[in-house]
Parts: sequence; structure tokens; C-alpha cells
Amino acid sequence: MSRAARLLGLLELLRKRRTPATAVDLATKLGVSIRTLYRDIATLQEQGAKIRGEPGIGYVLRPGFTLPPLMFSAEELEALMLGSLWVAQRGDAHLVAAAQSAVEKIRAVLPPELRESLEEATLTVPNFESGMPTQVDLAVIRAAIRGERKLTIEYRAGSGATTRRTIWPIVIGYFEKVLLLVGWCESRGDFRSFRVDRISALQETGRPYPQRRVVLVREWRKTQGIDTADRI
Repeated sequence: MSRAARLLGLLELLRKRRTPATAVDLATKLGVSIRTLYRDIATLQEQGAKIRGEPGIGYVLRPGFTLPPLMFSAEELEALMLGSLWVAQRGDAHLVAAAQSAVEKIRAVLPPELRESLEEATLTVPNFESGMPTQVDLAVIRAAIRGERKLTIEYRAGSGATTRRTIWPIVIGYFEKVLLLVGWCESRGDFRSFRVDRISALQETGRPYPQRRVVLVREWRKTQGIDTADRI
């Protein structure tokens, strides 16, 4: 393994850790000596990587530091392209634009050989006929999820009855024909799934819900019997 590859590998190991990684553990995984590991840590810190820690305790890469896209393999680029094509087929205008922008940013910094791999991806997704059109702005829903804020919605049930509810939105599920919004429903006192095409109106209340979204998602996945290992 070249030194450049080893340094990038070290960054990747630190990026995946949420708790301090000891020098012994990192050195073992990289197949280098402790002395070499210390030198590599110092080199990365000199180059701007926000690595906190010290010998004997462990090292943590501060949140916000990202690896350069030059690390992408041909298969990783194909996965990115497949994902962007899927979004282009099933996402709303905001998501389609975001996917296109992300691909262009990656393309701009790739070396020629990887840029060719991006242009000649071998995977694609079929065209499909969308289900019922949505009447509300999905960007508002996504913003509420990211900001952990309550939404008030008008929802038409399968029976045709329309109700007004306040929910704590946590997840949007993209299926072949429909979109499902998962959230805690205050009127039902439980998690509920709502077909987005049946939401006739919504209002962003600006009020935060009382629990962190990560906790709510964990509780919802538990009620659904969804293993956390299933998520990407």
C-alpha cells in the first residue's frame, strides 16, 4: 500500500468511528507500526484534518471533515450515478436539481479516467409511470424533517374522510407508486404512515417536536421490526 493510499485509508477508518480509535487498533487495521501510525496522524493534522486525541487515549475525526471524491472507485461512481438516475425518475424538482448538481460537482474534480467511468456507467433504471400527483411541496416536508419541526396537515383517508392532524415528521419513504410520510401523530398518540398524495394541505408550524428525530426513528424502526443494519 502506498503512503497516499494509507493516509486516505486512515481517514476513512476515522470517519466511520463515533468513538475514539486507539493507535493500536488503527495500526493493526492498516498493517503498520505504531510509530508509523503516529507519523501519519501528524501528517494528516498538518494537512488540515481535524483529528483530536493523543497517544494512549485514541483519535477522533471531528464532524464535518469529508474525504475527497478522488477516492471513488468505478463501482462507487456507478452506484452514485444509479442513485442520481433513480432520483431523477422518482424525485420532485428540488431533488432532481440537487442530484444533478451533486453529480456535476463530483465530475468537476475527478481525474480523467474516473470521469470516463462516470460518463459510461453500465447501470440504469427504467422509466416508470408515477402514481397520484402530490398536492403539497415535498421540500417543505423535508425541511421540517431536517429541522425537527411539527407539521399540520389535512389528510384524506382511504374512506374519503378528511382530518386535520399535527404530526412530527421523521421519514419519507419512496416506493414505486406512492410516497409515504412517517411521523408521530399527536391525535392518535402513535406512529402513523401517510400517503403524500392524500395530503391536501400542510403548514409548517415552526414549533420543534419534543424529542430528537434520531430517537423517534429508532423507536419507529423498533415498532416495525426493522433492523438498524438494514439502513444504508
